Amino acid sequence: MPRFFKPLFLLLARLSDRQLANVVQYLKTENEILRARLPERLVVTPKERQRLMKFGRPLGSKIKEFISIVSPSTFLRWLREERVGKHARKPKRAPGRPRTDNDLRDLVLRLARENGWGYTRILGELMKLGLGNICRSTVVNILKEAGLDPGPLRGEGTWDDFIHRHMATLWACDFFSVRSWTIGGMVDLYVVFFIHVDSRRVIVSGVSANPDDIWMKQQARNMAIQWGDETVAPRYLIHDRDTKFTAGFKAILRSEGVEMVPTCAKAPNMNPYAERFVQTVKTECLDHFVFFGDKHLQHVLDEWIPHYNRQRPHQSKGNVPLPVADLPELPILPFPAKIECDQKLGGLIKHYRRAA
Repeated sequence: MPRFFKPLFLLLARLSDRQLANVVQYLKTENEILRARLPERLVVTPKERQRLMKFGRPLGSKIKEFISIVSPSTFLRWLREERVGKHARKPKRAPGRPRTDNDLRDLVLRLARENGWGYTRILGELMKLGLGNICRSTVVNILKEAGLDPGPLRGEGTWDDFIHRHMATLWACDFFSVRSWTIGGMVDLYVVFFIHVDSRRVIVSGVSANPDDIWMKQQARNMAIQWGDETVAPRYLIHDRDTKFTAGFKAILRSEGVEMVPTCAKAPNMNPYAERFVQTVKTECLDHFVFFGDKHLQHVLDEWIPHYNRQRPHQSKGNVPLPVADLPELPILPFPAKIECDQKLGGLIKHYRRAA
């Protein structure tokens, strides 16, 4: 035993209870002063922890009066863990409620995106599936974290929802212009076309340098006749706010049961299929010609549009021609003995086929 502790223990043995209490109080005060010089948090090693429990256990509840190295509740917890054999400390769990299972979160988002339901309707669907161990606030939080409105969609939903919901009966129309040389000089020729959103099939209605109200009414009558042969009657027609779409043009189509759907001003993305067709017809066909009058332009379009509708593969339709785009599966045929090429417009249009 070190020489320092032996005189101390002899002194303590001779003291009375009152004197011993004064000594303990002094040692406690001195310990507090010394600990004030140390960092705020004192980490106890496992060996030191065992020593503290060894000498502090006989004191019972009295240890609350003078323990200072840790809080009394921490010391009592050490004793409980030792009693039940839990010397190893449990890993701490993150604060708050446990995070909802990822599969359940994905299902909540799927129901919201596919149906436009509000959080209450989604919760009912989950209960129907036997997944009722989730509360309303959790569903709301999942939707908000994904950037979705917890409330149900009102009206027709988004513009994208409208287009995909009515694709079979939805058409779009637009103009594009082409510069042409005439006897009177350079003029702009305007082409009005209609595209079926679902099949991507295009109908060029007419070409004119002066698309006035009379001419536009005639285009509406022409389209009404062509739509009479459609398997599925048109229900909606998307168009921009160009003044060339006259009141007479709209009135004739409305009389045929077609509802006009104007896009917002300066919003070409609301009519994406028509806009994409304009880019295609110009880059693949019109930019390769110098036109001399409306009949020349009409002839070129009469040659190219059937190729576009029947022979040209379309990436958005499975990279196949439109007539076979809706087939469930294309047959794989043996390599032919000969491949032939049909050309039009001076070789601009090339269509490859199996030799008969």
